Amino acid sequence: MIDFLKKYKAFLIGFLIIVPLFILLDYLNFLNIPNDQPVEVIVITVFWALVIALPIHNYQYLKRKKKAVFGIAVLFVLLFITVLIDSFMKLPDNPITFILLMIFWCGLAYFLVPNFIKKYWKFIALLYTPLLLYFLYLRLFSGDLEAYLKVKQETPFYIFFIPIPIFFFLWVFEQWKWIQELKKEKSKTELSLLKTQINPHFFFNTLNNLYALTVKSSPQAPEVILKLSDMMRYTIYDGEKETVKISEEIAYLNNYIELHKIRYRKSVEITFNHNIGTNLNIPPLLYIILLENAFKHGIETLAENAFIHVNLYDNDDFIYFEIENNFDPNEITNSKGIGLQNLKRRLSLLYKQQHELNIDITNNIYKTLLKIPKHA
Repeated sequence: MIDFLKKYKAFLIGFLIIVPLFILLDYLNFLNIPNDQPVEVIVITVFWALVIALPIHNYQYLKRKKKAVFGIAVLFVLLFITVLIDSFMKLPDNPITFILLMIFWCGLAYFLVPNFIKKYWKFIALLYTPLLLYFLYLRLFSGDLEAYLKVKQETPFYIFFIPIPIFFFLWVFEQWKWIQELKKEKSKTELSLLKTQINPHFFFNTLNNLYALTVKSSPQAPEVILKLSDMMRYTIYDGEKETVKISEEIAYLNNYIELHKIRYRKSVEITFNHNIGTNLNIPPLLYIILLENAFKHGIETLAENAFIHVNLYDNDDFIYFEIENNFDPNEITNSKGIGLQNLKRRLSLLYKQQHELNIDITNNIYKTLLKIPKHA
């Protein structure tokens, strides 16, 4: 429930803005809030709170969607023109103004919640078309202006706003349903990711090396056993957690690197620099796929002068993980590994496009940058 409230705090902000604003406008006589029509006041308050909340809630979406921002700007120009027309004509409940306002609100809703509008447009039309026709009938065909105003006084006009809370609660239900499906999908993806985090060949190779070290009674054998044990514990137990300390992830990556170093009998340069606050929390096993690929498609393909440079650092808002390695261009493959596909899907589920994963291949140098927000 707390996560749900955090996710939709924009709607609380909308009410915290609109309620004091209405009270202030009423106090300054710019707005007349009737005391004898509580339902209408509540419905209108909810409506304007939603108008404020939706752009806040969809801020990240609007940042990425320039067409949507342009469309909304055009709609607000239309709103300005509508206000001018209404001021110029000075007709109570001007039908032209009413229709233009409906176009404005429908267009704004489409740009802010396009999937919802596309899914329920028939239901929306079913509710609003009769209301629009009813209004036009009363305004244009029920007699002169005085007759219309008399009918309006006797008619509960808040019925025109009743569909708004209906659509709001329907939208909330859709979001709740989406969150449940997302949790389910995330669990499946996490399980699949966990199964493919570490290439089984790595464990087999490490065990083979451990066997050789044991036969030789090498002093490195206990160290290898300890590192492998720590990695397996982290993968099995910490891998199921939502987040871990970044210091634990660093230790895990260091163990992985050290176990690989023991295997090689060729010129290999591996550096891992981490200049970052160790108390930060991140999802577990987030970087191992990228590191594993650097070994698998880099060092493994070269006979000599192989290198992997890893950098982990942060700034005020983001955590950066960079890997640069060389490879043999003749050994490169076009096949997309399931590990990388799983990682991309997991990042999408965790950060909802607030992250960046950039891969650059220049000559025989492979560079990867993963940028994630500190507070998702």
